[in-house]
Formats: sequence, C-alpha cells, structure tokens
Amino acid sequence: MGKVVRRWFIGIVALAASAAGVASLAQAPAPSSEAAAALIVKGAVKQELHLTLADLKSMPRMKISAKGHDGTTHEYEGVALASLLAKAGVPQSGDLRGKSMSLCVVAEGSDAYRAAFSLAELDSDFAGESVLVADTADGNAIGPDQGPVRLVVPGDKRQGRWVRLLKSISVVNAGQ
Repeated sequence: MGKVVRRWFIGIVALAASAAGVASLAQAPAPSSEAAAALIVKGAVKQELHLTLADLKSMPRMKISAKGHDGTTHEYEGVALASLLAKAGVPQSGDLRGKSMSLCVVAEGSDAYRAAFSLAELDSDFAGESVLVADTADGNAIGPDQGPVRLVVPGDKRQGRWVRLLKSISVVNAGQ
C-alpha cells in the first residue's frame, strides 16, 4: 500500500510541477532592461549600471596595445574599467582607504568564466596600467565568440583574467 501511495504522490507532484512550468512560460515577463544590457555593474555600488553598447560608445574611450591569446599584439579600444566603477560610485583614489581596501571586483562572462581583482589594483593611484572593457579590437567590433565586450588586462603576463563574453562586473566586500 505504501508504494502505491508514494507513486501516486510522486505522479501528482510531477503533474503539478509540469503545469506550473507551462503556466510560468505562458506568463513569462517581457525582456527586461537587463536582457538588453551589454554590461551590468552591480554589487557594493552606489548606483547599479545597466549599460548598452551605445552607452559604452558614448563614454570616454581609450586605446591600449596588448598581446592577445593568439600571441600577437592587438590594439583594443573601449572604456577603462576604473571609469565604469567611478560611474557606479565605487571608492576611487583618495577615498580608497580603510574598509574600502577590502573591496574586490569580479568580472563574469556569459560562459560563467570569472576573474577577480582587488579594487586597489584597478585604481590609477595604485596600478600602473588600466584594465579595459573593450568593444573593438584592431578597429573592428569584437565578434560574438569574444564579445560584444571583453575585459583586457594588459599588465598581466598571462591572459587568465581576460574575460571574454563579459556580462557583469560585481563589486564585493571580501572583509565580510
């Protein structure tokens, strides 16, 4: 008797879950601004940013030359990561001291690849080179296999923290 009841219960739960799944698909909300965003800056920030490619193109731009994964030097263009963090209200320069020294930045691609940085190593008062959120390489848009945006870290000897398919920048407090 117990096995019959258990099978009946499992069948009812499966049927209910299936119906709930169909209902949730039918009531799925329209795509949010997050879906339209090329890059999101979130976490321990004063203002969360949902940036489109057009937003990135309208910001102050910079170019850097760096050796890519293929071993050849390319010219990348985009927005300094420090500028995006400043726009989101993350402590910079003289304000980067004390408790804010335990802030970290995690860059994540849509393929779930992640790389971490201390906030200090991204600040011009501490770092020698800027980290770039690039949308062009050698004058061409970054292709769908690498972008539309990617993180370029010219100061690293290896490209292990270069995040392709960049979708989010999260500021987290490592001191908690």
